[in-house]
Amino acid sequence: MSEALRLCLVGATGLIGGKVMEECVGREDVRLQAIARREAKLPQGIRIEYFVADPDKWSEVFEALRPKAVICALGTTWKKSGEDEAAFRAVDKDLVLATAKAALDNGVDRFVAVSSVGADAASKNFYLRVKGETERELTRLRFPRLDILRPGLLIGDRENDRRVGERLGIAAAPVANLFMHGKYRQYRGIKSEMVAKAAIALAKRAARGRFVHDNDAILRAANTLPALVEN
Repeated sequence: MSEALRLCLVGATGLIGGKVMEECVGREDVRLQAIARREAKLPQGIRIEYFVADPDKWSEVFEALRPKAVICALGTTWKKSGEDEAAFRAVDKDLVLATAKAALDNGVDRFVAVSSVGADAASKNFYLRVKGETERELTRLRFPRLDILRPGLLIGDRENDRRVGERLGIAAAPVANLFMHGKYRQYRGIKSEMVAKAAIALAKRAARGRFVHDNDAILRAANTLPALVEN
């Protein structure tokens, strides 16, 4: 039996981070670790090394944990940032990049970052521009393997942090998806647990390179994650 992957999750308190933890329950092929600014609700049965620390101490935690791979699910929302551009950029760009640099400096080989469909450093949309700038800077860090996930509308519970329009979009997603074809497929709603499964599956891949995954690629990756063996 091969050695379990030392996998560190950053962003455990968010939607995707929570799903990553759920998907790791009972897995013997992953040794899960987590770094966060605050405590998170842990799923029943989880085995995890969970560290709460200020971001300026995360490099020291990486040095102690020595993970092989990192899943970065950091991110805020426009609402949580107080609709302030600087506050939003501080998390979705500055903190993500600081985390990536700390991981790289401490020997992390594989970095999986959750971004967004439409991310583009030249976009007129502030949210998508910040996501695109972050992706651009991540590629310059030269991880042996970098995976960037660009999911469409995330479907999942976000603890009353949904805008009305977003809730309506989620409710309509099953029908709307049927009409999204060709270049519009990437905007389809996607279940948060599928994004989490894809992130874990990609973190387990050793092939070197930089890869960007849209909705279809995320689903393909998710389906490659070995199922748990029931005892």
